Order: sequence, then C-alpha cells, then structure tokens
Amino acid sequence: MAAKASDRFEFERALWLQNVLRVAGVDEAGRGPLAGPVVAAAAILPSRWVQTGLPPELEGLNDSKQLTEAQREQFFEFLTACAEVEFGIALVEAGVIDEINILQATHRAMNEALAQLKPLPPHALVDGRPVKSLRVPQTAIVKGDARSYSIAAASVLAKVTRDRLMLKHHAQWPEYAFAEHKGYGTAKHLAAIAKHGACPIHRMTFAPLKGEEPKLF
Repeated sequence: MAAKASDRFEFERALWLQNVLRVAGVDEAGRGPLAGPVVAAAAILPSRWVQTGLPPELEGLNDSKQLTEAQREQFFEFLTACAEVEFGIALVEAGVIDEINILQATHRAMNEALAQLKPLPPHALVDGRPVKSLRVPQTAIVKGDARSYSIAAASVLAKVTRDRLMLKHHAQWPEYAFAEHKGYGTAKHLAAIAKHGACPIHRMTFAPLKGEEPKLF
C-alpha cells in the first residue's frame, strides 16, 4: 500500500521536499452537461501522508469517474470530516455559464474554491491543461485525477457535490430524469428536452438548446 500511495503522491512529494507543504489539488465536475452548474473543488491533503500512506478510509481513492457512487460518497464523507484535510467547493450556475462560456465559468469556480482555503496555498496541482487565470502558481497534470491523490480528492468533492445538486433538481423537474444522467446529453434527456423544452437550469448556449425558447419559466 505504501508504494502505491507514494506513486500518487509523486507531484506533491516534489513540492513538499521544497518545503511547499500546502499543495492543493484542483478539479471540476460538470463541464459537459446540458444542464446544471459546473462545480470545482480544491483539496489539501496533509504532507505526513506521504510517509504513512492514505488513511484506510481513503483506500482506493482515484479519479471520481472510476469509482462507484458508494465509494465516492464514502470518500466525500471522510474528506469533509477529516480535520487534517483543507478543502473548498464552489459552483457557477447555468445562467452564468451562458454569459461567460463554460471554460471561463470552470476557471471561475476553481478560483472561488481556492479562495476558500485560508491562506491561499502556495501551489496547486490542476487536472488537465494549465489555467491561465488561476490565482496561485500551478502544475497542470494530464489525467491528474488518476495520478495525484490531491486532485483525486478534489475530483470526488466536486463530483459528489454536483450529483447531490442534480438530485435536488430532479425533485423539482422530474420530467427530465436528472437523477439518472445528471444533466448530460443522453438520449433520454434529449427526448425530454424535445418534449418539454428547456427548464431554468438548462444551458441555453449548448447545442441542441442554442436558440430554443425556454418553455418552463
């Protein structure tokens, strides 16, 4: 277990050895859906875990897309309850996504999540490409949510937060079946849009909604 843990602490460990002890993993959930917010999270794991390995409660921590819903929920509960873990979670709603575009909205959510960490961390590990507007120095890591435990933790925090929000939206607009697809453009979701039109959480700048008049306001 220790060797596996150290592998996914590779990027953190390089910074910890430079005495940069608060390294934030940053990731998002919900860039692609046709409805709902984009959610970003930032997570700082304690540097001592590079020696001890992950706590047993986080065994199997990975990119949230590779986990079951039960695993994500378990990891979310531990991460948010553990006094040693610092985290921030932020979201940008569909209306703002339509105003500023999804890329800018994602970067805004990331910065707002980082802003919740007091003080700001001196460095962030970001999943994917560099974020030019990020408020702290960064290392961008392709497929970082599967290569860094800090990014994986942020991935879980963002994904679970967004999924829970989409369950609430399902209760309000059950005809779209948000509980099933979380707003992604599945055949069932597209059929519901064709039948009912858009609702207030749909992203009106996304195809096939672009140019459609919302019917449920």
